[in-house]
Amino acid sequence: MADKKKERISIFIDGSNLYHSLKRLNISKIDFQKLINKLKNNRKIVSVFYYNAPLDINYNLKTYWEQQRFFDELRKLSLFKVILCKMRKIRKEGKIIDYEVKGDDVHLTVDLISGAYENLYDVAIIVSGDEDFVPALKKVQQLGKKVENAYFISSSSSALKHSSNVSICINKFIKEII
Repeated sequence: MADKKKERISIFIDGSNLYHSLKRLNISKIDFQKLINKLKNNRKIVSVFYYNAPLDINYNLKTYWEQQRFFDELRKLSLFKVILCKMRKIRKEGKIIDYEVKGDDVHLTVDLISGAYENLYDVAIIVSGDEDFVPALKKVQQLGKKVENAYFISSSSSALKHSSNVSICINKFIKEII
């Protein structure tokens, strides 16, 4: 009997969601290759997408260049694609300025759905707690693909977890990927 063909997986990482989830745990850095290997679980990786936005160079030059080096390190990982979106400056009450990543969810959704239509993967793993992805997950599942949600307790959406075929709590293995 022939060996069963390994499932092909694509991983879609919501960078902003991941960053803020790690920050809540007082973790500044993880080993992305270890994260990928943990999620891979004896399957074949075909692509890994990481969505984020470059910081404002005028706000903090040192932090900007640290982030650029981080993106360069991710690009060196096998099958890793860094998708950069826009960073929007928001003025809040008084002189408080905040920043928000814009377009990342749309890029992730387009890559997720187009990959399903083009039969580029068998299983999509969404690393996020953002329930905005639920309609896209349902469409991918209608196209015959499985969806797994890797999440943190602090930023998980029950709607996203319940819409997925499998849910993976990153908190359970966080020490293995630091």
